[in-house]
Amino acid sequence: MDAARDAAADLTRPTWILAKRQTGARGRRSRAWAMPEGNFAASLVFRPQGPVDQIALRSFAAACALRAALIEVGTPPGALSLKWPNDVLLHGGKLAGILLESLGDGRGGVSHLVIGIGVNLATAPGAESVEPGAVPPVALGIGVSPEDFLHALAPAYAAREESLATYGFAPTRAEWLSHAARLGETLTARLPNEEITGVFKDIDEAGNLILTTSRGARSIAAGDIYF
Repeated sequence: MDAARDAAADLTRPTWILAKRQTGARGRRSRAWAMPEGNFAASLVFRPQGPVDQIALRSFAAACALRAALIEVGTPPGALSLKWPNDVLLHGGKLAGILLESLGDGRGGVSHLVIGIGVNLATAPGAESVEPGAVPPVALGIGVSPEDFLHALAPAYAAREESLATYGFAPTRAEWLSHAARLGETLTARLPNEEITGVFKDIDEAGNLILTTSRGARSIAAGDIYF
């Protein structure tokens, strides 16, 4: 992601940057991200089209593209699910994560978007690398190289980016919800100042998580989800 940010100004088209080794990997909120050898770490950098408030919706497009790429390389479709806001699960364990970072254009807008994706292709980090109560990491373990996985992922994401540009968020939202983890079940959203427990009913047109609680529906824009 740092290399993508450094290169952004000189790029003339959407570009993927693949890291064979990472020494400063990070996840959401600057958390550490373990990257054992043989795993996948790549970033897509491009100039996003459309309103600024829709840029974050690319995390759902990326999750759907990740699922499609994993199926293409041989993963059983029924083994995969999508965890709000930005994880892909394999048999209920965390297989992949997505991180979005934007570069400002100096006028309150966004000049470039960087979508970072990490996938445990070969090895899962140890349990000590995750927080208590978090979804445990798992590995794909079917002998797919990072290069081969990128060849599956890049066109899968390009198709969903085109869909966003042409049809808006509705088709991506429908695709994501059709594979959502724990839809209709009770989960807990941990926010900076509170925890909200409720039934996962939907995501809205802005990508917010909708929970039905004892006090009614709650819309959550960002938070950590625990099952």
